[in-house]
Amino acid sequence: MTSGTDRPELLLVAPLMPFLLDQLRQHYTLHDRIHVSDPAAFAAAAPRIRGVVANGEAKVPRELIAQLPALEVISVFGVGYDGIDVPAAHARGVPVTNTPAVLNDDVADLAIGLLIATARRIPQADRFVRANEWTHGPIALSRKVTGGRLGLVGMGRIGQAIAERALAFKMEVAYTSRSPRAGVPYTYYPDPVALAAAVDFLVVITPGGAATKGLIDARVLQALGPEGYLVNVARGSVVDEAALIEALRHGTIAGAGLDVFANEPNVPEALRALPNVVLTPHIGSGTRQTREAMGQLTFDNLHAHFTGRPLLTPVDA
Repeated sequence: MTSGTDRPELLLVAPLMPFLLDQLRQHYTLHDRIHVSDPAAFAAAAPRIRGVVANGEAKVPRELIAQLPALEVISVFGVGYDGIDVPAAHARGVPVTNTPAVLNDDVADLAIGLLIATARRIPQADRFVRANEWTHGPIALSRKVTGGRLGLVGMGRIGQAIAERALAFKMEVAYTSRSPRAGVPYTYYPDPVALAAAVDFLVVITPGGAATKGLIDARVLQALGPEGYLVNVARGSVVDEAALIEALRHGTIAGAGLDVFANEPNVPEALRALPNVVLTPHIGSGTRQTREAMGQLTFDNLHAHFTGRPLLTPVDA
């Protein structure tokens, strides 16, 4: 792309996969999180920084954007961008890109995997065998999945991919979102409480951010009921974690499968100790194939910008 002193300079605000770092280093001058680790170096480099590379959990607030007078583009490695102040960027004429679509299948696969693992108690069964408990008698019965009623909080690309998989399990699918989705054949409910009351399994796959913070609260969990299961593959902020712990402790709901948490990677001990929850460390898109595709799209958006071509996946709002 460029060489020598004309290489565009980028600020990395989050840890990135080695294959993406290697590709970026070939074309750009990188400043890796110096805004946190070395304020003096950041102050010196800030006037020259033309791009920011983030991941889905990174924070790029208005204050940071204001410190980068030459900023031209923000490229996010991830589908979520709730940590990016998109209005502040757009007010400066700075486009933001993300990596949608390429991770739909992986997140949908994990959602179904967590649903089955939680209902059928697969991790608990694994521990049962490893501890030689089987020799003392059979494990307790679990909950059937096929034919169950599935509710999706969110019906975007990933929500639709989850629904398609659920149909193979002969599940009845319903959903809630800000408004009914045109062309979606599933039953629509106006809010999460109404949806939770009508289903056996509630899967959360709505964007994070202030608009959905605490959306899944005690009222929703109460509506889901003592035979209901919650799966969250969205953002930890969408679920009221304290209310969820209480619901799991007291049998308000039967169980939960969680890939995301309020303060990652710090998962409350109270949640980790519960026997009726399955926990995974935010691995929704965590396959080599998908992460490499995400990295390539992150790079391709930057390359498109700096070579004067249209961005591949700009964020609209």
